[in-house]
Amino acid sequence: MPDSIVIQKPVGAAHQLILLFHGVGANAQDLVPVGKQFAAKFPTAMVVSLEGLQPSDFGQGRQWFSVAGITEENRPARVAASMPAFQSMVQELQKVSGVSAEKTTLIGFSQGSIMILESTQRKPVLAGSVIAFSGRFASAPVVAPAGVAVHLIHGDADPVISVDSSRIAAKQLQALGANISLDVESGMGHGINARMLTAALDKLADQK
Repeated sequence: MPDSIVIQKPVGAAHQLILLFHGVGANAQDLVPVGKQFAAKFPTAMVVSLEGLQPSDFGQGRQWFSVAGITEENRPARVAASMPAFQSMVQELQKVSGVSAEKTTLIGFSQGSIMILESTQRKPVLAGSVIAFSGRFASAPVVAPAGVAVHLIHGDADPVISVDSSRIAAKQLQALGANISLDVESGMGHGINARMLTAALDKLADQK
């Protein structure tokens, strides 16, 4: 994965693996500042920002699945088509780092969050925790991912993916018996601010 960016590689054995997945039209570089915050907090973690699977339909950057003509009806199939390659990326880095799925954290923003959330509904289990900024499920979750802590973080003024997506997902996952938390940032649009980042760092620290 030559276009992905290794933000931190510990001198010794990595004790954790933290992988970041950007939104549509962005690239691996966009989440490097976020990744650096996690690297500072978790010095024994291997931290990597991954590059989307396809060139973006927007003409710049990358994407995990096509958004051209996207609808509620066709989104699940597009995510499903991209999922095997997504899973392979994660598993390859687990092999390279020597870190198990249990000690892996997937962090997504927007379309990246869709991919990591949908991955929790499939086997094999890829991570012990997922942190989804400004995301949603493509389809309503149907299982509580075993051994996975799901953290949803969303601005309540998001005009791109409504905060209701995270609120609904949190209720659905809770009803399924999942390990779920939801943080809503007042007045925040489609992005990640300092308070949202701190919430994510604290959630992962508390989990470990």
